[in-house]
Amino acid sequence: MASKTNNPFVFIQQVRAETAKVTWPSRRETMISTIMVLVFAFLAAIFFFAADQIMALGVELILGIGR
Repeated sequence: MASKTNNPFVFIQQVRAETAKVTWPSRRETMISTIMVLVFAFLAAIFFFAADQIMALGVELILGIGR
């Protein structure tokens, strides 16, 4: 467990030391991940739009209400 300290300068030094241990992704990895997220978000949007349209059509055919 980390020791409790009230000194903000010690805290900042500890934060910097921990940040230096982080393995940051490269620019290429970040771009690929961003593109993948955008593509999958777009695909999910298309899927949910289609599912909504199909359910709306089903409700309209069964109940005769909607649109």
